Amino acid sequence: MVKQILLFAKGVEGQRVELHLQHVIVEIEKMLSRTLPKAIAIRTNVARDLWPICGDATQLYQMLMNLCVNARDAMLQGGTCTITATNHAVSEEEARLCPHAKPGPHVQLSVTDTGTGIAPEMLDKIFDPFFTTKEYGKGTGLGLSTVLGIVKGHGGFITVSSKPGSGTQFAIYLPSAAAASSSSLETRPAKRLPGHQELILVVDDEASIRQVTQRNLEACGYQVLTAKNGAEAIRLYSEHREKIQAVLTDMMMPVMDGQATIRALRQLDPRVRIIGVSGLTSTSQAAEMTGTAVQAFLLKPYTSEKLLTTVHDVLQTK
Repeated sequence: MVKQILLFAKGVEGQRVELHLQHVIVEIEKMLSRTLPKAIAIRTNVARDLWPICGDATQLYQMLMNLCVNARDAMLQGGTCTITATNHAVSEEEARLCPHAKPGPHVQLSVTDTGTGIAPEMLDKIFDPFFTTKEYGKGTGLGLSTVLGIVKGHGGFITVSSKPGSGTQFAIYLPSAAAASSSSLETRPAKRLPGHQELILVVDDEASIRQVTQRNLEACGYQVLTAKNGAEAIRLYSEHREKIQAVLTDMMMPVMDGQATIRALRQLDPRVRIIGVSGLTSTSQAAEMTGTAVQAFLLKPYTSEKLLTTVHDVLQTK
């Protein structure tokens, strides 16, 4: 609790690396689809050309999860929680109207619910530490203040609009990586380890993840094939096994999961280099997955630097 209070008071100043919010949103969506009541639908809408930002993936995951939990608690009778992410150029006029806002390119991340809404007299208090509209014992009142601390620490700002009986929207504006690199935020430049036209097979059921991963790899000198499921991956590997140098596969896919895909690939080629990818946060879970004969393991959401370093290192293995 003390840590949460400090997050609110100071903002978060953790290490910043370039990352894509698509990864965070996909993992949140998967988690919510397993844990939300069936009466609550989860929807996502992410711009295909979403700008990267500089941030801490773990803190951003916590921020988004707190907002989604808040939305869930506002929809006890069911409803829809919608997560959207778009590019947004903050104008001088907008910056003047919002405290802590600066003009320039931002990524706008919104969480909208169809719940009970917030009374107008409460809107100015919701970010105060320990303020809560929940019943006694149902929460600490630190969820939204923690969100604000993380947003401030990332050089962004937040707005909220709500109407009792109609729902609430929280809109977070985070500086794009280009804007953040020219600000006072301390960022660490991504280590670019160039490829030499090696062919990488990327397997993921989420189109946005495939696209972002493909762009990152191709920008660094790799060739890329993509597959949306295990069956397609096996077909592509059978057709291009002499050229494919490594396979990057998600572990949590419907129908044919990562472990089944890996076993099938190993039967085709025992020497295939495989990188497992998952949103698992437990070290023991990752170790268990790694035991399925992969050369390396990436935890989502991963940064461009981590992706490129891992691929480079795996290609060096015999």
